[in-house]
Amino acid sequence: MEKQFHILVVDDEERIRRLLRMYLEREGYRIDEAADGESALEKASEINYDLILLDLMLPGMDGLDVCNEIRRKKATPIIILTARGEEGNRVEGFEAGTDDFVVKPFSPRELVHRVKAVLRRTSATAYLSTETETHNVIVFPELMIDHDAHEVKAGGKTVSLTPKEYELLYYLARTPDKVFTRETLLRDVWNYEFFGDLRTVDTHVKRLREKLNRTSPEAAAMITTVWGVGYKLEVPKE
Repeated sequence: MEKQFHILVVDDEERIRRLLRMYLEREGYRIDEAADGESALEKASEINYDLILLDLMLPGMDGLDVCNEIRRKKATPIIILTARGEEGNRVEGFEAGTDDFVVKPFSPRELVHRVKAVLRRTSATAYLSTETETHNVIVFPELMIDHDAHEVKAGGKTVSLTPKEYELLYYLARTPDKVFTRETLLRDVWNYEFFGDLRTVDTHVKRLREKLNRTSPEAAAMITTVWGVGYKLEVPKE
């Protein structure tokens, strides 16, 4: 039986929630709603959603605060919705750990496409069958990535990553010591052109290093910046 994805739609405007519910339910998704940050955080804490559509401008607790609080406990994919299209707000959203960013007014069909893209990427990794006899495991000194189990260990301890952080690490680790440009990473890891915002990559690399560094500075140091070009995962030389 095919999995029915469970999505939380958070927006203070009822007409937008109703519109998104209509389009998403047509795709077979199960939808919950929240009209403010506090109730959104309560729902997100109690239920393991497959995706959260989160408005940035909310009464009381705003979307960035909600996102930051969710990221303290969970790696649920999050798409930020906002009426503010300035670049600085997009960067703030990515620094908070969002997986995508959609500016209002938006096409509902385009947003459904974004939702499908995020769910396709996360389900391809987080819900892989464990019935295979051989595990797809990448092992380096201080760093282990079990792709079948969607698990990362640094210094022998499990590291909790968002879906996008995991995909970025796995992409680099599959071809160690190869330098990838930011443009290549945006195209291959994000699966579509991302409005040319190359700082998206920088923000995710920064967060990835910080999380690895908490359990293994050696693992974090493997993600190397090649100035003027991009990034690579560099294997320590013995």
